[in-house]
Parts: sequence; structure tokens; C-alpha cells
Amino acid sequence: MAPAPCKVRHARREGMLSDCWLKYSPVSEMNAHWIMMVDVSTILQLIRELADYEHELDAVEATEATLLSTIAFAPDNVESTSTAPNTEPTSPSRPARCLLLFNEQDKPAGMALYFYNYSTWRAKAGIYLEDLFVRETERKKGYGKKLLVELAKEVVATNGGRLEWSVLKWNEPSIKFYESIGAKAMDEWVGMRVDRENLTKLARLLD
Repeated sequence: MAPAPCKVRHARREGMLSDCWLKYSPVSEMNAHWIMMVDVSTILQLIRELADYEHELDAVEATEATLLSTIAFAPDNVESTSTAPNTEPTSPSRPARCLLLFNEQDKPAGMALYFYNYSTWRAKAGIYLEDLFVRETERKKGYGKKLLVELAKEVVATNGGRLEWSVLKWNEPSIKFYESIGAKAMDEWVGMRVDRENLTKLARLLD
């Protein structure tokens, strides 16, 4: 018999576990939810741990206040599924959603922070995974795969075109993991970015 669809609950304050059971990893039980405002301190801590892992801790400018103003949060005690996340509406000023995953002891184990993008050639929406992070003590338990599966389900449910993300070239363990689940490196592309002073200069380039 096929397992029932994974339900993701927003019920952290009461300490209830979700109905989300991992059928394909060494871990027998885990649960996840789209973050609520009460989770913001945990998300900031995970962001800082990720930055430390990538040797960029000093570059973190995020605060609880800025996260609260830019992430679409879920209401408390409202059930969602990976095919129908129930959060505040996303918008240009609040573009991101975030999944927070808990281990079998109900402790925060990892997160997936993402936003929506668009493919012009396919004329389809998709998801850009800005940050995927699993705490060092929780790795090799299937948690990263679980988060990616939930995002893939959301893309498929909305008839989206793709799920994509970036990975540092030196992060060979992550690259091998991503390739093992079907991701392919976009070697023919070079990422470009304009930020800080250069962004301001570009905005005024034709003034």
C-alpha cells in the first residue's frame, strides 16, 4: 500500500507532532512546517549556522525584525500540505517562504528557505531554493532529501517548470548528493549579481 500524502502541520506551540512520516530514510519519524512568527529566532540561528559553515558568518545582516518583515509566515494551528502551503500571501516585499524541519526528538534539524521564480521559455513558475541547511549533527539522516521532496511536490502540484538552487563549487559532498537525486550542474551558466553601491549606481545610470 502506498503511504498517505504527507501533511505538514502548524502546531508547534502545543508540541504536537505532524503526520509526516519518512518512508525512505534511516529516520523513522520527522515533521516539518512552514514557519510561524514564533519560529523566527530559530530560523535566524540556522541562517547563522549556515553562514558559519560557508565561512561567511560576518556577512550575515539578517535580524529577527528583517526576517519578520520579509517572510510569508504561516498562521498558528492551521494545517498545510506540500501541495498547498498555507501562509500569508507572498509579495514583492514579502517574497519568501520557509520550511522548518524537526527531528525525531522534536528539535529543529534543518530548513529550506525559498521563493518563486519564472521560466520564460516554458512560461511556467518554479521555485528557487535560496538556502537549504541541515545541522551538522543531523546530516546523513535523510533530512535534506525530505526538504527537497516537499519543495518538488509543491512545484509539481502547481504545474511548475523547475526547482533550482546554487551550491558552492568547493562543497563536493553537497554536489554529489544533489546529483544523486537527479539535479544537474548548469555549467554553461555564470551567475551575475549587482548589489550594494553598484545596485544604487545602476538604478541611477540613466538619470
